[in-house]
Amino acid sequence: MELEPAACTKDGSVDREGKPAFKRMTGGRKCGILLLVNVGLDTVAFSGVEVNLVKFVRLVLRDSNVDAANTFTRWIGTVYLFSLIGAFLSDSYLGRYRTCIVFQVILIIGLISMSLSTHLFFIKPHGCGKIGFLCEPHEAFEAAIYYALLYFIALGSGGPDAVLPAFIADQFDEEDPSEKQYKSSFYGYYYVALNLGSLVGPTVLVYMENKGYWVVSFWTCSISAVLACVFLLSGSLRYRHFKPSGNPISRFSQVLVASLRKSSQKLPSNEEELYEIHGREGERSGMRRIPHTKGFKFLDSAAIITPEDVKLIDGGRSPSSWHLCTVTQVEEVKCILRLLPIWLCSVFFAVVYTQMLSLFTEQGDAMNKSVFNFSVPPGSIYAFNIIGTSVFILSYDSVVIPIYVKLNKEPRVPSTLQRMGIGLAISVLPMVIAGVVEQQRLKCARNLLVEEQSCLNILWQIPQYVLVGLAEAFFYVGQIEFFVEQTPGGLKSLGISLCMSCLAVGSYVASAILTVVTKITSKDGKPGWVPRNLNDGHLDRFFFVLAPMAVVNFILYVVCAKCYKSISWEMRSDSEACQEEGFGLRRNSDP
Repeated sequence: MELEPAACTKDGSVDREGKPAFKRMTGGRKCGILLLVNVGLDTVAFSGVEVNLVKFVRLVLRDSNVDAANTFTRWIGTVYLFSLIGAFLSDSYLGRYRTCIVFQVILIIGLISMSLSTHLFFIKPHGCGKIGFLCEPHEAFEAAIYYALLYFIALGSGGPDAVLPAFIADQFDEEDPSEKQYKSSFYGYYYVALNLGSLVGPTVLVYMENKGYWVVSFWTCSISAVLACVFLLSGSLRYRHFKPSGNPISRFSQVLVASLRKSSQKLPSNEEELYEIHGREGERSGMRRIPHTKGFKFLDSAAIITPEDVKLIDGGRSPSSWHLCTVTQVEEVKCILRLLPIWLCSVFFAVVYTQMLSLFTEQGDAMNKSVFNFSVPPGSIYAFNIIGTSVFILSYDSVVIPIYVKLNKEPRVPSTLQRMGIGLAISVLPMVIAGVVEQQRLKCARNLLVEEQSCLNILWQIPQYVLVGLAEAFFYVGQIEFFVEQTPGGLKSLGISLCMSCLAVGSYVASAILTVVTKITSKDGKPGWVPRNLNDGHLDRFFFVLAPMAVVNFILYVVCAKCYKSISWEMRSDSEACQEEGFGLRRNSDP
């Protein structure tokens, strides 16, 4: 009977036993959906802490507006910074599945501890922590407990942030055209899952917290985190995995050291003479060989074969990686170096994004929140951002792409770099609109003559939230797909963590800008642009400062994007897919 190659994945993924993964028995859309549900529930747990953190710090811990905003930006930055730790552990030692489990358990412990501590220490007297009813001042040790738990939650939430999207991508074979198409769609669905999970925060949980039900809200978050972990575990038998590829810092350091040692060596005229292992290099981690490229020539010295290396190779021994590196290993370092300019230009988008979660909330808190005799919590306007982003992503393939193709008269869809550029261009608009809204709010405040309030309705904030969401849909979805595509196989989590670190660094930059602006504008006893009572300040000017900075950042991005050179991979044949652990050929009639 005719034989055919076993239906294994060709990207090097393995099953839970470490054997080549069968497409029919592992991965695919079912595993992807399970992980998307996990992402959504995990985001519900996180958003309950995130959305009203500013309000908790102001109403329960009694901090100022500036301190609350800086607390938020530093904390959210740390969340995304922890994604680097998760990515490092995932790619180096634990693998993506174990990393997700470890950090989600940490999140559960943190949320349960926060729920208990809020009940025991923070809500004093009972029912405090809402507008017009501040809690009693807290002892230093109580505040220390809160911040310790806050950053413990940051660790549990941030650790798997870069790992989960990479783990979802692992469930689809990059070299199978149909699975590759599903994989591309799942990047958008991943962001939709994030947004739908976040929708619970600014609606249900914010309403609870504004009524002073902080303990109930935190327990809701804890239950959601437990359910997320249950869904993650439910697919354990079917997931596809990539084995850890080793310490990326060591691999990068080896290339740098080897290139410095051989810096005086002359590069061969034929690039084929550079060192490469012509087998399934990195097969154990799913990595494919990367062809030699011409950039960063000083690193190519690491792959020069010296007479001493020849003696070792002829003797059946492998040269030390600190003296001789493969072309693929050198190209991995080049890939990361090429990503850095794009990464730097991505940082400022996070500066704009964090304003939505901090100063937009404080702006809304100083507006008229009455809509049809219902008091709208300031954090709830964030729901318009989430809904707008989700609707746009879901309609992207069916509505946006056809319109784009028709307007440009080209059959090609926008590349990931183009989508990121569109997002950066749009991000200028919400800063301008937020400034204009603030000007109108101040005019109404002067007419109303009510402390810390204005007659301008909070619904005027909707356009700035929606525009940030539109920019997110273009930028962040494109950014995740771009960094996954342009990062070597064994370093996917590290690549996505670069996306997350943009948010981390951007949050710190936003905090630094706000601190500097406050110090400059509050000299000589002046209230400054962002005082405790926004009616005494000029928050509009702060937004108008950010807008031109976003324009300059967009121009720099366009220059960097035009200079970027994409990575190329060596493709694997069907016959290579299942060549270990006894998986060779099978009969057509085999089940």
